[in-house]
Amino acid sequence: MSTNRLAGLFACGALGVALMAPVAAQQGRGATPPPAPPAGAPAAPVAAPGGAGQGQGRGAGGGAPAVAPGALARPLRVYIRAGLKTHAVGQHDYPQFLADWSKILTERGAIVDGSLHFPTRDELANIDVIVTYKGDAGYMTPEEKANLDAFLKRGGGLVGLHDAICGDDTAYFSTITGGAKKHGETNFTLEAEVPYTIVDKAHPIMAGMTDFKITDEAFFLMTWATNAQKQPAINVLATAKIADTPSAKGFAGTDVPQMWTYERTIFGGQPYRSFVWMQGHNYVNFAEAQVQPMLLRAIAWAGRYPIDALSTVRAGRGGGGGRGRGGN
Repeated sequence: MSTNRLAGLFACGALGVALMAPVAAQQGRGATPPPAPPAGAPAAPVAAPGGAGQGQGRGAGGGAPAVAPGALARPLRVYIRAGLKTHAVGQHDYPQFLADWSKILTERGAIVDGSLHFPTRDELANIDVIVTYKGDAGYMTPEEKANLDAFLKRGGGLVGLHDAICGDDTAYFSTITGGAKKHGETNFTLEAEVPYTIVDKAHPIMAGMTDFKITDEAFFLMTWATNAQKQPAINVLATAKIADTPSAKGFAGTDVPQMWTYERTIFGGQPYRSFVWMQGHNYVNFAEAQVQPMLLRAIAWAGRYPIDALSTVRAGRGGGGGRGRGGN
């Protein structure tokens, strides 16, 4: 992983993003936040010193706090950016993710909004984390890039799933998410085994995880953000050996990062955090026993909330069932 281009493979979903009215998930903007924590519960944890740059949220090196000041005093606010469904049945089901994960997150105390379009500046005004599951999310207009830049400068977090890291300008997009995949290149394995090796077992996102396998799609031929030493700037959480499929000729057997974190400070802004899981081609894998808890921890981590902030279903939450505004 010492080069700026590492082997990685990924089938990008069709670029079919339509500007649609926001589909507010569970609790839209303007919804009344839930009441403050009960008496005796911590109103706000003491902010531990966090690591900027490559500290990866373990408290190394000063900089932004590992836990946001005021976390737990209010719910984590998440925006799910989904897209139109592509691929076969059970694959790349972006709208279903918006519905399902709105419910999953709301049941665990988050305030969730979302849509099938890139969020506007107003939609991002009170958001802590953007979770993106749609094909070719790296394609952005100048206005969308400006909105994302403003969001990241105030420390907003990112979680990117599967082909959300695909785009036309990988040199740019890799500096946003830590790694990016070029649209139109053969850099994916299609239906194949993805055998994960947990590399950073000490990272809180990977707490309790062991090596495991799923059937999905792995990516290679990646463009990575680099540090001052021209080495990949990501913190690798898990790798997988690329399966020997027809589309992976020349890359089969190579170890490629499939999960990572990335931290950056854009000039003039606050440090922000990004997490990427490159699978999700087969929608069923979002419910895999180790994957769902990992993603919940990753969303909390990206928002600088306590790592277990979304780990427990809360009584009385999630009544909307993901129907959005005006749902029946």
